[in-house]
Amino acid sequence: MTSTDSTHRTADLREHSPSAERNRDAILAVLRTVLPSRGTVLEIASGTGQHAIHFAAAFPDLDWQPSDADPGARASIEAWTTLSGLTNIRPPLDLDVCRTPWGIEAAQAMLCLNMIHISPWAATEGLIDGASRVLGERGAVLFLYGPYRRNGAHTSPSNEAFDQHLKARNPAWGVRDMEAVVQLADTAGFACDEPIAMPANNFSLVFRKR
Repeated sequence: MTSTDSTHRTADLREHSPSAERNRDAILAVLRTVLPSRGTVLEIASGTGQHAIHFAAAFPDLDWQPSDADPGARASIEAWTTLSGLTNIRPPLDLDVCRTPWGIEAAQAMLCLNMIHISPWAATEGLIDGASRVLGERGAVLFLYGPYRRNGAHTSPSNEAFDQHLKARNPAWGVRDMEAVVQLADTAGFACDEPIAMPANNFSLVFRKR
C-alpha cells in the first residue's frame, strides 16, 4: 500500500516525504525500461519534488516537466530543483487534471504516482483524457503507480485498511479497481502492458498510445 507517512517541511521551502524516498529506486528501475531516450516527460501531481529531481538526475537527456495544483508543492519542487543544480527540470506547472488547458501541448511520456486513490474518480478521468491529448505519438508511455484492487478484491489486508482510511477522510477517495483504470485508458487509445508488482503491495501500470 501507499505509506501514510506525513510530509513535513524543512527549514527552507522543501517538503519531505519519507515514502517518496523509499519507493523512488523501485520506480526508477521500471522507468529505465520504458521511458524514451529523449524528449519531454510530464509528471502529474509531483508533490514534494523529490521524485522529480531523482528521476531527472537519472535521465539527463530528458526534459522533466513537474506539475502540481498545490502552490506549496510547487514551491517545494522549485526549492528541490534549485538545491539539486539540475538543468533539465522545468519550472512546475500549475496543473489540475480536471481543468483545461493544461499549459503543455505535447510530451513524449507522462507519469502520475500515488494520485488516483487520493482524488475523486473524476480526476482519473481527467488524467486519462489529458494524456490522450498530450501524448500524441504512437507508443508514447503513460506510467501510473500506486495501490489497486484486482478482480474486485484488495491485494492485501493492509491495502484494505488503507482504503478504509482514505474513504474515512473523503468518501470520494479510495483504492481503485485496476480493471476500471485499464478500461478507461483503453477507451482513450492506450494499451496496457502486463502490470508490474512493486514493493508494499503497489503496482506499476505502463500504458502505450496506440
